[in-house]
Amino acid sequence: MKDTLVGEGGGGPEATVRRDPAGSDGGAEAARRRKKWVTLTRPWLLLTPSLLVLAGLLLWPLIQVGKLSLQDYEVKFGGGVGTFTGFDHYSDLLGSDLLWRTVLPNTVFFAVACVGLTVALGTLVALLLNRLGPTWRLICSIAILAAWAMPAVTGTYVWIWLFQPQDGMVSQLAGSVGLIDPETTNWFTERGPFYAIATLNVIHHGFPFVAITVLAGLMTIPKELYEAGELDGANAWQRFWNITVPTIKPVFLVVTILSTIWDFKVFTQIYLMPGGDGSNPEVYNLGVYSYIEAFAKNDYGAGAAAAVLLTVLLLIITVVYIRTLFRQGEEEL
Repeated sequence: MKDTLVGEGGGGPEATVRRDPAGSDGGAEAARRRKKWVTLTRPWLLLTPSLLVLAGLLLWPLIQVGKLSLQDYEVKFGGGVGTFTGFDHYSDLLGSDLLWRTVLPNTVFFAVACVGLTVALGTLVALLLNRLGPTWRLICSIAILAAWAMPAVTGTYVWIWLFQPQDGMVSQLAGSVGLIDPETTNWFTERGPFYAIATLNVIHHGFPFVAITVLAGLMTIPKELYEAGELDGANAWQRFWNITVPTIKPVFLVVTILSTIWDFKVFTQIYLMPGGDGSNPEVYNLGVYSYIEAFAKNDYGAGAAAAVLLTVLLLIITVVYIRTLFRQGEEEL
């Protein structure tokens, strides 16, 4: 920064220091650039440890699965040997009738049914909890959270026991009213009944999350809005559709997208049911198909290709979820 001495008669003790405007502007501009750089880099510096952990836990396994899907991998003592085959596994997978006629339809329709019914039941339970007093709301919330806390393995075996052929409780009740013959009916051999039971299992395990999350949103809605709706003559459905849904729309969006991601990759509830471990190809979904190909048939490349396909579907859903959230935020601004 340049300084110039200015005084009466060109100098003397009364001289004063005047700063060069050009130098002052240059220093201010440099300071602004430094501040902008710090503002841009500081969040990433703070996130770096977490991003490194996520890269090690998520990104590196994804890369390895992608590499495995391009190989014929043979397990040997002390390790394994992979032979590069390019996209052969993907072409075989996408050209398979089993994928298009069974695996993908099972995956998609099962997820759609589970998401729709889970969100609907969870919302109804949330509306009920919102009308209860504090004590009963706490008791009921703890009761439904017990279903959420139950491990998926335990819950699946409970549903298997309920629909067990011959001596299952549901089989006995249906037989007592003449709907089925418990001695000859097996709920797990046909595609429709199999996935109906799996859907009940997933809904039972997933609706508490939706209920508690929607309840939290309902409790933020001012009661004056509902009172105004009642004064205008709106019935219960109109108040729900015109007040509740628009007010907590982001909450419904979050639970719907998260449920979709979870239900697309359901594995335990399918694999543990009779026939879901590979003995009945009609009930495969993408997760089970990938597992069967890799570990039951020892075709690790084909199993990895199916896993990559499932990951791509989940990434598409995630991108839609993030874009929708951003769009919702922009609309609120």
